Amino acid sequence: MPTSTLKTEEIQISMGPQHPSTHGVLRVVLTLDGEIVVDAQPDIGYLHRGIEKLAEKRSYLQFVTLTDRTDYLSSMLNNEVYALAVEKLMGIEVPERAEFIRVIMMELNRIASHLVFVGAFGLDLGASTPFIYAFREREDIVDLFEMTCGARLTYNYIRPGGVARDLPAGFDKKCRAFLKKMPARMDEIDDLFSKNEIVLIRTRGVGCISAEDAVNYGMSGPNLRGSGVPFDVRKDDPYSVYDRLDFKVVTQTSGDCLGRYLVRTGEIRESLKIVEQALDMLPEGEYTAKVPRVLKPPAGEVYTHIESSRGDLGVYLISDGSTNPYRLHWRAPSFINLAALREMMKGWKVADTVAIIGSLDIVLGEVDR
Repeated sequence: MPTSTLKTEEIQISMGPQHPSTHGVLRVVLTLDGEIVVDAQPDIGYLHRGIEKLAEKRSYLQFVTLTDRTDYLSSMLNNEVYALAVEKLMGIEVPERAEFIRVIMMELNRIASHLVFVGAFGLDLGASTPFIYAFREREDIVDLFEMTCGARLTYNYIRPGGVARDLPAGFDKKCRAFLKKMPARMDEIDDLFSKNEIVLIRTRGVGCISAEDAVNYGMSGPNLRGSGVPFDVRKDDPYSVYDRLDFKVVTQTSGDCLGRYLVRTGEIRESLKIVEQALDMLPEGEYTAKVPRVLKPPAGEVYTHIESSRGDLGVYLISDGSTNPYRLHWRAPSFINLAALREMMKGWKVADTVAIIGSLDIVLGEVDR
């Protein structure tokens, strides 16, 4: 029988929610024509914890601990965006020393988060060695965080008014040692992984999204900059002391999986420069402003946003004058970036879906909130 007369039909398969390549409890309903993806529908909500509602039942300080648990790979940045919102509501002026300490912590956390991406992306593509290399470097950062705040994942360190405590003795020396060795370690990762022929074949030209579509979907962070759009909140709407630091916005124009990967490795190098500058410029002084033990902002509403590891992270906060937030909304970049998944997957083979999801670098704790 000629193959042209064979009857074919599309099938649906469920990828996840328990699947190592979905980076958490994400389910994607794939419609396939043979091996080709015709449609892809993300199905979320498996990790929903209702932090926005929980905020209404917590005091302003108590809620800081819950911000650690949204994007748990970037807890310092989550602490910061919430602290900025409370400080804006109350008109708190943060001491200069605390601002520089915050920048040091946020950029170290950005490096640590991007290293997790590098390692996990390697696993997605079938290479286990980059994971070991990336986590070896990340361990140095986690050690720095532990000596500063006692925790290795959920830090609860950046608080309204400043930071929980000053930098410990020996931090500067240990941090500078890390900054000194890291460029050579990034060269190792490039030689091993970034320039690997198999990696290039699996990622170049795969899962493309144009700059126009990326903007229309509201994408941000490395996923947006990987399509050539140079938007970075640290530059376009500066906060803290970023306007006093010299760094460049890393972009790629390809809009594919490789472009998104290269943006993140480039940003690791830029963050190293930022941390070094912040250490050099770190002034003496207080590490926190004088704030009351019980925060009671005046009635009002504010919106603050920062450039987190995964994009434009925002907090909308309403106060009714009591000790608890009246309403809080969390703008999660992972949630918004995930909306473009369908556009990026259509027309590619099943095997490519793993690379495409991995290149978005989503954290389901942030998607579901």
